[in-house]
Formats: sequence, C-alpha cells, structure tokens
Amino acid sequence: MLSLRYSIPQLYTRVSALILLMTIGGIMTGQRSLSLSDAIQEGLLNNYQIRLAKADLAVAENNNDDALTGKFPTISLGVTPAVNYRNNTNPASIVSQSNTTSYGIGPTANLNWTLFNGGRVEIAKTQLATLADLSAGRVRVEVENSIAQIIQAYFNAVVQQEQISVRRRVLELSRDRIEYQNVRREFGRAGTFEELQARDAYLTDSTQLVLQQLNYETATQNLLQLLGAEDVNQALTLTTELDYDGERFNEALLQTELDRKNSQLRTLAINRELAGIRTRLIQTEYKPLVALQGGAGYDINVQTGTQTFDFGNEQPTREQELPGIAARTLSANLGIGVSYLLYDGKSRRVREQSAKLEEMTAELEYDAINQQLRTQLASAIARHDNQITIVSITRDLIANAERNIEISDERFRGGTINSFDYRTIQLNLVNAEFQLLNALLNLKNTETEILRLTGQVVGD
Repeated sequence: MLSLRYSIPQLYTRVSALILLMTIGGIMTGQRSLSLSDAIQEGLLNNYQIRLAKADLAVAENNNDDALTGKFPTISLGVTPAVNYRNNTNPASIVSQSNTTSYGIGPTANLNWTLFNGGRVEIAKTQLATLADLSAGRVRVEVENSIAQIIQAYFNAVVQQEQISVRRRVLELSRDRIEYQNVRREFGRAGTFEELQARDAYLTDSTQLVLQQLNYETATQNLLQLLGAEDVNQALTLTTELDYDGERFNEALLQTELDRKNSQLRTLAINRELAGIRTRLIQTEYKPLVALQGGAGYDINVQTGTQTFDFGNEQPTREQELPGIAARTLSANLGIGVSYLLYDGKSRRVREQSAKLEEMTAELEYDAINQQLRTQLASAIARHDNQITIVSITRDLIANAERNIEISDERFRGGTINSFDYRTIQLNLVNAEFQLLNALLNLKNTETEILRLTGQVVGD
C-alpha cells in the first residue's frame, strides 16, 4: 500500500511500474489480434445455439421426402411355419381313427398402394417442405442474434480499450504536473500543499487507469465467451476501429425491408402457412380412400402318421401309414378397395374447427409482432438520428476542451489559476472523450439493431 512517506519521485516510480506491469502483462502471455470479421466467423462456428438449430434443420431436410407422405406402395413379405398334431376317433366315418402330424410353411406377399386419399399425399409433402423452411428460418434467427451480440460485445471492448488510452493521456498530464511541482520545489516555490495536490491527482488517475484496464479485460472475456473460446482470459488486440459515416437512414425504405426480410416475421409467416396446411390435411378425411390391394401365398404341407379305415359289412379294419407327400397350394388376389368414413363421433369436425382457430391465432400473432417490430424500428431510427447529433456535439465539446486544457496549462504554470481549477478543466476533457466513446458505442449498437430488424445483418 502506498503511504505518504514516499517522495513524489518514489511515488511516480512505483505507480508507473505497477501500470507498466499490467500493460505488458498481455504481451508477455501472447496477445492475439482479432478483427470484427474474424470474431463473427469464429462465433458462428462455435455458437451452440446455431449448431443445435442446424442439427434441427438437417433433420427437417432429411424428412422432406416423398417416402414419408404415403405416395409409394407398401409391399410386405411374411412366412408362417407351423406344426400340427391331431388324434381323431370317429366311428361313423370310414376313417374311424387317425393319428397324424403335419408340417407346413406358408410364405405370403401383400401389396397396398393408395391411389386416392383426397390429395393428402401432396399436402403432406408441402407440409414437410414448409417445416424445412421453418427450421432454416430458425437458423437464420440464431445467426442474426449471434452476429448482433458479437458486434455489440466487440465494440464495447473497443470502447474500453480506447478509454484506456484516454486514461493514459490524463495520467501523462498528471505526471507532467508532478514534474512541474518537483521543479518548483527545487527552487523553493512549491510547498507541501501543492505536493499533496499533485500526488492526489496522480494516484486518482493511476487508480482509474487500473480500473479501466480491468474493465477492458472483463469486456474481452465477455466477447471471448460469445465466441465460444475455451480460454476467456487470453489477451486480445482489437483491430477494427469504432467509426461511423454520419449517414441517416431512410425510414420508409427500412419499413419495407422489415416487412420483406425480418427473420422473425418470416418465421411467423411460415407458422401461419403451416396452420393452414394442418387444416387442409384434416379436410382430406372427408373424402373417400381408394387403394390397390393385392396378395399372393404359397402353402406347403406335409402330413405323416396313421389312419384306420373301417368299411363295415364285416370287412376287416385296415390301418395305413401316410406316405408324407407334400401338398402345395398357390393363391393370389388383386383388387381395388374403396372406403369412406361415414361417422366418427364428430371427431373430424372438432379437429377441423380447432385447426381453423389456430389459423386465426397465427394470423393475429403475425399482425401483432409486425406492429411491434415496426414501432421498434421507428424508435431505433429516431434514436439513431439523435445519437448522430450527440456525436457531432460531443466532438465539438472535445475540441473545445482540448483548447481549454492548452490555455489552462499555460495559466497554471503562470500562476493565474490554481490547481483545483486546472484539475476541473482536466476532468472536463476526460468526461468529454468518454462521452464521445459512449455515444459512438450507442450509435453502433442502434445501427446494429436496425440492421437486425430489417434482416440486413446477414446477406440474402
């Protein structure tokens, strides 16, 4: 802990060493240069929400196949092996007694091909394609959100990095003030009070610089976390500058782009379309079902055992061994089946009404979100215009503060203003530069929000 027993040169040396150590710490651990475009690419590659959305899209695209619509016939094969034992006694029959065991096998083949089911096949295929479009839209939403978050986190870190430079400039001014007091003290023109004031300003600015460096580290950690980096403590050098061109947006054009490109609206439109498809699928149940049906079977049966013949008329009873000859039977059928569901307890009607209500809900949800997004866009555009004005005014304020600090430095050295006034003017410059950086950051965040709302964060 620094104490008042240090002289001003000792104080300057110790604090400078601490700041230098924190400044070069990142270099010693190996700094990594990172541009905004590289950050976006890395974030899109590692973002788990995007990866999950892409996995869902792959499933939906795989399901978008005619094989899942019932378009093609189904053919099934089967085989039925069997062993039967029979012991029969019937005095009234010529075969008065039999004791047989039969072995059989019956392979079968069945065909079922739906020829007409009210257009359900075509509607089902449309539903699968629409579900794939919905999954693709969700991927786009995740990508847009991720890019917007990365842009905001990146430029927040840039601002924190620039604020370090501002703090260093202020610290240089405080150091110059310390050196000036040293010279005055050597000539006996500065007392303890002036030394305390110089020391207090230098310590305050040193503390602010250290805290600002910690703020920058926190900002880069948040950025690296968004990028999915395993090491969020790695030192970064951000190479993309925070700037703006001062161009104002055309609200009418952007409202049109919102209606056409906004990913949330496009997803809601697909949901609305899916609700209509579900209604049409239920309505196909009111139509008859026509199917081609066919089958073929081949049965082989081998019977062994004994049979006892009784012909009556005092003829002797005769027992005969069965020869075990296979009996073969071939059968086949082909036909067209027509079925129509006459009554199902009004189940179809209830489901149809529910589906139509879901259509209305999807339509209302689309209109409500559309109105909400248009309001958000108008508010963002107005905020963007105000922030452009604020940036322009703040730049004039900085120019004025820099000129003021030059004049006050001359007057301070000439003794016409005291240290308190000089410190106030110095802080005015710091506050003005911080205001400009925050105004630029707010402007960039608003610009990113406008581009996201109008679907321009990601190209078509």
